Amino acid sequence: MSPREQLCEYGRRAVEQGLVIGTSGNLSVRQGELVAVTPSGVALDRLTPEMCPIVDIEGYLIEGDLQPSSETPMHLAVYETTAAQAIVHTHSVFGTVVATTMTELPAVHYNALLLGGVVRVAEYATYGTPELAANVRAALEGRQAALMANHGGVTIGATLEQAFEATRLLEWLCEVYVRGLSVGKPTILTDEQLAAVVDRALNPPAFPRRTP
Repeated sequence: MSPREQLCEYGRRAVEQGLVIGTSGNLSVRQGELVAVTPSGVALDRLTPEMCPIVDIEGYLIEGDLQPSSETPMHLAVYETTAAQAIVHTHSVFGTVVATTMTELPAVHYNALLLGGVVRVAEYATYGTPELAANVRAALEGRQAALMANHGGVTIGATLEQAFEATRLLEWLCEVYVRGLSVGKPTILTDEQLAAVVDRALNPPAFPRRTP
């Protein structure tokens, strides 16, 4: 599947799973010095491959009739400083709730480790600006996900599938935390507890095989 076809496929999934509404959200895939990105002003479930522009890493339009997403500068800034090969940005409900009320999403579940740990909330800046790009880049340092204050979330991965699954996990963690607040004060895992999870993953138990 080509990068443009991937954008169409995962754009459709993002809409189906309620991670975006209208024309919000954007995705990109990097191949070498070129980046395929979703276009501006088109709903992600209505994309066709030829609609998706291709830009170079410096932001020049290389191919396509439509303008790239207004968040393309953010995508390019992230590619510049990380090993990411794909980026997903959504306006999911629970992620946006957390992004409008908190400065970070604490480790309410050990699966937060799959995103690098505590998820930072990047400081607010107007969409599509160099300021927002810089804020998101800082929040993603050492992480696979970040939230954007009063905006939404962004995740990265070695593939678009990986970045998309990180988005789904981020939304799940945010939902667990927000719903937990309706019951009581969520318990946050300590650094020691998280370290024990890492140790367990690196040193899984060996189950003995029953012999006849």
